[in-house]
Amino acid sequence: MKHPFRHLGAVAAALIICTAAPQVFAHGDVVPQAVDTTGLKNLGADFLPSNPFRKDKTAIRIGDSAYNQNCARCHGLGGISGGIAPDLRYLPLGDEGDEVFLPRIRKGAVRDGRVYMPPFEGTLSQEAMWAIRTWLETVHEE
Repeated sequence: MKHPFRHLGAVAAALIICTAAPQVFAHGDVVPQAVDTTGLKNLGADFLPSNPFRKDKTAIRIGDSAYNQNCARCHGLGGISGGIAPDLRYLPLGDEGDEVFLPRIRKGAVRDGRVYMPPFEGTLSQEAMWAIRTWLETVHEE
């Protein structure tokens, strides 16, 4: 006769993982955090079509912090995805990548009524969004 609790070890391990790392299972359940963009030029209300802060050291610093506060939970530390969300290191550089990045960070992503990414427009300023994009270009990979 097989032991009725032979899978208890696997169940216990799964419970520990779920408890210890809820962020892994919380994709789309992120409360956006405001970002201090002191030191960046104010860009106004109209969103620019391309990143005005590309390679700016202040934007890179702010973007690194903003990414860790708002994006790393799903997209991974250092931009290295663990599989929950796209690996943002592979966004194209320059304007091509900006065209992908800006609509997604502004409006988020919902499919079949499920939130895959919350919209950040209204919580993050344009300056904060472009700062994140600026930092992402520093970790870019082909």
